[in-house]
Amino acid sequence: MPHELTEQQAFLVLNALPNIGPITLNRLLTELGGDPRGVFTANKRQLESVKGVGPVISATVGAWREHFDLAREEERMAKGGADFITTRDAGYPKMLKEIHDPPIGLYRRGRYEFGAPCVAIVGSRRTTLYGQATAKKFGAELARLGFCVVSGLARGIDTAAHEGALSVGGKTAAVLGCGIDIIYPPENLELYRKIEAEGAIFSEFPFGRRADRQSFAMRNRIVAGMSDAVIVVESDVDGGAMITARFAGEQGRLIFAVPGRIDQNTSAGCHQLIRDGATLMTGVDDLLSELNYLDGLRPQPIPPKAGADESAAGMVRAGLSADEAAVFECFRGGAILAPDALTEATRLPMPQLSAALMMLELKRLIAKRADGAFEARG
Repeated sequence: MPHELTEQQAFLVLNALPNIGPITLNRLLTELGGDPRGVFTANKRQLESVKGVGPVISATVGAWREHFDLAREEERMAKGGADFITTRDAGYPKMLKEIHDPPIGLYRRGRYEFGAPCVAIVGSRRTTLYGQATAKKFGAELARLGFCVVSGLARGIDTAAHEGALSVGGKTAAVLGCGIDIIYPPENLELYRKIEAEGAIFSEFPFGRRADRQSFAMRNRIVAGMSDAVIVVESDVDGGAMITARFAGEQGRLIFAVPGRIDQNTSAGCHQLIRDGATLMTGVDDLLSELNYLDGLRPQPIPPKAGADESAAGMVRAGLSADEAAVFECFRGGAILAPDALTEATRLPMPQLSAALMMLELKRLIAKRADGAFEARG
C-alpha cells in the first residue's frame, strides 16, 4: 500500500517513474506538502492540479507498481553497494540543489560528501594527446589544491581528468549517463573502482538503464550543476561538452575553454566558447583568479603523505609515467641536455624519448631551448 512506503522508498519510486521529468517531480513535492509519500496518497484531482501533470502522469503515479519493482531495486542496491541520496541528505551535492531542475535523488557509490568546491573538466571522446595531457594536468593540479574534479567517466578528456585527480591522491566524482550498475565504457572498469574508493559515483537513473542521447544530456546538467566552474578542454562545435557548457551558462556557473590548434575540429567548440565569452584557460591560475576565493574560503591543499619524498622532484614525479620520470630525473641538479645525451642516459628509443619529452613540456616541467637542448623549469 502507498502508506507503507518509507520516505526514502517514496523518493526512490518517484525518481524511477517514466514520463515524469525532474521539474514536474519537484513541483509535485512542493505543492503536495514536501513529503514524497503524499504524492502517492493524493487523489487524481489533486495530482492534476499541479502544473505539468495530466491524466498520463496521474495514472502512472497511481499504478506505480506496474512501472517499478521496488523490492528488486532495493536488492540490486544492497548487492551493488549503492545507496540513494535525496536533496535532504548530507551527501547530496549542495550546488546541485540550486539549479531549476535538480534530480530529486541520486544513486551513489562511494562516500565522499563534497566538503570542498567542485570543478568540472569535460571534453571530447575523440581527443588528441595534447588534450589528454592538459585534462590530466588540470585534474591533478586542481585536486592537489583541494578541489573535487567532476566529469562523466567517458573516454578521452573525462578519463584523463579523473586520472589526473587520482594521481595526486585527490577527490573526483563521476556522473553517469546510465544506471550505476553499468560500466560505460567497459575499459574504464578499474577507473570506476578507483573513483568509488576515493570519491563518488553518481547516477540519476535506475539500475539497468542504458545510456542514450537523452540520458547523456541529463547527465551533463548534473555535471555542470554540482560544480562552481566548468572547463572544456577539447570539443567540436556539436560535442556533448558544449551541452555541458550551455547548462553551465544557464545555471550561472563559470565557463572556461582551453584553446587549441585552429585546424583541428577537436578545438573548434572551445574557440567558439571563447568567442562567445567563456574565459580562455591556460592554467589553473586563470580559474583561481575568476573564482576570486578569499584565503579562508579556498579548499585545503592535499597534505604530503607521511614518509613521501617532499623534494620538488619527488612531488612532481608522482604524476609521471615511468618513461617521463626516467627522463625528468636526468635534469636533477640543473642539467641542460640534448636529445642524444638523453637517449644515452635513459636508454630509451628515440620515439619513446620524444613522447616523454613532449609530455614533460606539456606539464611545464621542462622547456626546450633555442639550441634544441632541454632544461628543467625553475
